[in-house]
Amino acid sequence: MLDFQIVDPAFGRYVMGNAPVKRLATGFDWVEGPVWFGDADCLLFSDIPNNRILRWSEETGISTYRAPSNYSNGHTRDLQGRLVSCEHGTRRVTRTELNGSITIIADGFDGKRLNSPNDVVVKSDGSIWFSDPHYGIMTDYEGFRGAQENPCVVYRVGTDGAMTVVVSDMNCPNGLAFSPDESLLYVADTGRMFSDDAQHIRVYPVQGEGLGEGTLFYKVDVGIADGFRLDEYGNLWTSAGDGVHCLSPEGALLGKVLVPEVVSNVCFGGRAKHQLYITGSTSLYRVTLAVSGVQRP
Repeated sequence: MLDFQIVDPAFGRYVMGNAPVKRLATGFDWVEGPVWFGDADCLLFSDIPNNRILRWSEETGISTYRAPSNYSNGHTRDLQGRLVSCEHGTRRVTRTELNGSITIIADGFDGKRLNSPNDVVVKSDGSIWFSDPHYGIMTDYEGFRGAQENPCVVYRVGTDGAMTVVVSDMNCPNGLAFSPDESLLYVADTGRMFSDDAQHIRVYPVQGEGLGEGTLFYKVDVGIADGFRLDEYGNLWTSAGDGVHCLSPEGALLGKVLVPEVVSNVCFGGRAKHQLYITGSTSLYRVTLAVSGVQRP
């Protein structure tokens, strides 16, 4: 299996030797934020430096979904199937309504602007959780250089619009995802730009509308963990410098999907959520697995 590295025999049950990693498209600058739309049989993802959201489908290939995109990064869908996006350029989180209009979910906290919202997930109660590191305001590459007004934290926005800080013990929180039963929230700390901060994934117990104390879950051995998703068995599939690492619910490395570019993020899609879409630096990849993802909807 040239496209896979098996560390634990259990990983062999999740990958198939006759289903190699495929490069679907290339020629981008830095792609991120893949989100699957099963009802439209397509994938949306961000090409951040080029200020656009792209659309990929098996039938039509690559097309532009939105440009300019306000330097959008991470995306997800809410319980009604609407697109929720993190925008570096406007320093906000937005929702695209079914009629195409844009609703602002959050653009500030405590009377100050957000930094550059990065990744976002929606819980089954309709609340929206997003990370707000400073990457999009540190240079003009993925947004606009600007002053940092709030600390780098993770926020929760309730269905009533109330906004609270739920993670404040990280240097720069990045990717995040809930466990299948939503009892845990996994969050990547990719460290401050131009620093040597620790970089790892932490896991937090969900306690009502907040979180308990986080603990170290996993540290990638090549590159860093950025974005990730979980499968039906609670395994976490995370981006890394050499591809995608598959981790057990206990944080043990089971194996790797090897990709020839640095991976930024992943999502499950396809008719049975059994295909892993991978944004890897300048290219979009896909691998079909023998396991399904659990992200909603």
